[in-house]
Amino acid sequence: MNQQRLKYAVVFLRSVVALIMLIHGVGRIYLGIVDGFGEFLTLNGFPLGFYLAWAITIFEIVGSISLVLGFYVTPLAIIFALHLLCGIYLVHLKDGWFVVGAGRNGAEFSVLLVASFIMLAISHFGKNR
Repeated sequence: MNQQRLKYAVVFLRSVVALIMLIHGVGRIYLGIVDGFGEFLTLNGFPLGFYLAWAITIFEIVGSISLVLGFYVTPLAIIFALHLLCGIYLVHLKDGWFVVGAGRNGAEFSVLLVASFIMLAISHFGKNR
């Protein structure tokens, strides 16, 4: 019985973090800010920032759906963790730790997501689906 509860807990966490990333990608499209994201990437030295921004946005959407369905969880979780670590480095570190309260736009929420994705990668390692 405990094993079954643990399985449900992992599925719940996987679904929640996938939904967060899905909203991130869909929101970027809905708000029409993918091009601005591309400009940000170009200004930070990434080649083909426009195309990279679209690739990242599409990955957030497709990867999130795959995570919810339980497909390729370990590699996707690792990629999402690396993706968020880049965001911490490029965006959040300069604003400190706190997202709200003692600061704004800090790294704490992204660190929690990274930890969640690492846990998912470990828990699904070696599974075929």
